[in-house]
Amino acid sequence: MRITRRDMVVALSAVAVTCSAGVLAQAQTKKIIGPSVWDWNAMKVTPTDVGEVRSLGNGPTATLDDLEMHVTTLKPGQTSHAPHKHPNEELVIIREGTVETLSDGVWKRLGPGSVIFNASNSLHGLRNVGTTNTTYHVINWTTPATPRN
Repeated sequence: MRITRRDMVVALSAVAVTCSAGVLAQAQTKKIIGPSVWDWNAMKVTPTDVGEVRSLGNGPTATLDDLEMHVTTLKPGQTSHAPHKHPNEELVIIREGTVETLSDGVWKRLGPGSVIFNASNSLHGLRNVGTTNTTYHVINWTTPATPRN
């Protein structure tokens, strides 16, 4: 049996369509986060051992590989976790309460309205040092420039 030019075109077209469908299926696994609004009163509250968390979004955007946002509330004297580092960058915005944050090797005390930037792979931590609950918003992202450690 002889393979014709037409047979090759049909076979290559089938391969191309199959590969394209696979790429499209992978791209649609995580929906791109578009314009969004989160109403404080409608956010789902999940209790934790140290307070509670409200998860907002987690997924790619038009310009970020991943955008993750949540709001944490810590009871007095609590910390969400031990000091750590990660390759993605992160903003923390204090909504209420008094915290100490580890930034560039130094613990600093902050209150409502304060903003913390945790740079890529920098050791950081946060603890509630006040007498009331502390609530803070966390926004972290990954881009093509984020180290893959």
